[in-house]
Amino acid sequence: MNKQELIDQISEAADLSKIAASKAIDAFTQVITDTLSAGDSVALVGFGTWDTAVRSARQGRNPQTGKAIQIKEARVPRFKAGKGLKDAVNDR
Repeated sequence: MNKQELIDQISEAADLSKIAASKAIDAFTQVITDTLSAGDSVALVGFGTWDTAVRSARQGRNPQTGKAIQIKEARVPRFKAGKGLKDAVNDR
């Protein structure tokens, strides 16, 4: 499912216009992005939790030249599914 299909589904399920559904999805993703950028997490009980993890610095290789390069430490977003979501996915 892509973003437009998600907008269509939410519009129909919540009896909203497609414009309102699009704004709601954009606001939802922006709030999660801002919260993770600030170092906090977002938890929706039964659905899941978004947070960040630190990926430590490591040595890698340039795929074109094979030369060793140093990859910097980075914070990466992650999502952990909640029990309700896991159960819903496994019941199908």
